[in-house]
Amino acid sequence: MLASVRAAQPSSDLWLVLGEDGPLADIARGLGVHVVLKPFPAELARLGDGGNRAALPGLVKIAGSTVRYARALARLLKEIQPDVIHTNGFKMHLLGAWTRPKGTPLLWHIHDYVSSRRRMSRLLWPFRKACSAVIANSDSVARDVERTLAGVRAVRIYNAVDTSRFSQAGAKVDLDRAAGMPAAESGMMRIGLVATFAHWKGHKIFLAALAKLPSDLPFRGYIIGGPIYQTDGSQYSLEQLQGEAARVNLTGRVGFTGFLEDNAAAIRSLDILVHASTEPEPFGMVIIEGMACGRPVIASQAGGAAELFTDGVDALAHQPGDAAGLAEQIEKLMRDKSLRLAVGAAGRATAESRFHNQRLAAELLDVYQQCVARPEKGTRLAPSLPAVGD
Repeated sequence: MLASVRAAQPSSDLWLVLGEDGPLADIARGLGVHVVLKPFPAELARLGDGGNRAALPGLVKIAGSTVRYARALARLLKEIQPDVIHTNGFKMHLLGAWTRPKGTPLLWHIHDYVSSRRRMSRLLWPFRKACSAVIANSDSVARDVERTLAGVRAVRIYNAVDTSRFSQAGAKVDLDRAAGMPAAESGMMRIGLVATFAHWKGHKIFLAALAKLPSDLPFRGYIIGGPIYQTDGSQYSLEQLQGEAARVNLTGRVGFTGFLEDNAAAIRSLDILVHASTEPEPFGMVIIEGMACGRPVIASQAGGAAELFTDGVDALAHQPGDAAGLAEQIEKLMRDKSLRLAVGAAGRATAESRFHNQRLAAELLDVYQQCVARPEKGTRLAPSLPAVGD
């Protein structure tokens, strides 16, 4: 988003406020964005819908640290004086509603199903009218937002991919070396899942599907990614996934690379990219990244992910949680090189026509301008200067 807006409107003064440090900070600085690190207190960082309900002393501690954090964020926003505050993530949605300077338009960018986040949806409900606009990353999410937060109208803006970075040509990664495995034999098909270790990303379904492939098909599987969340109870550990691979007799046939900084190079290193989410995916960024790289993609056909491709044309579909169905689609691609090439080429064409940065920038800037054009009393009118919180 930042790169798209910067390219379309170079004069924009962009600020990024982050609740935790990570690679995003340096990437944003490279785009000329002012980056402010305001790490969440540990209690606030762990707050979410994944873990057990906190006991009363824990809730009191969270409330106290959150109030202190909100006061510091309010001071920062008063100093920046943004024309638009654009928040990403449920915690920042709430903090934005609490801390925005009076009259400053607030835009919630919702990337997840609000209805599935019972605790967060209850917290958002009282503040839904504090927004000047709500963006959803798919029609599926937009419908969910409107059902869950009555009175809110969501605008769908699909995510975008940098089609110059995510392309057929470019560097690759030695996945075997990254996974600490011996080099694969010649002719080995490389099949990968690129995802965080969140429970619903389908790692166990992916492993079960690989275990069902016929013995005459030479392959090596790769799980690319790692645990990233601080929220309690929301993800697998590496040891758990390695144990599952051993349980289905895939030891030595599946490598775990951990997080790889160059996602495009990692995807280009695969022959087949699998998206295996077991729950409806709000969007499915890795799907369009794989398509942009010209790799044949097999995607879980549910939620916003189902909006991104046409089954049998620019990707193949499988039903969420259906390991046997996923195995059938993998086998189909492994046995038919012409199909792999055709699906990969069609995927690239789709990425270029539907998910390019220029489209994203135009749609985002239109929403910013509408927010500024309908100011509350006290809003400073000027070109859109979003403060993006994550």
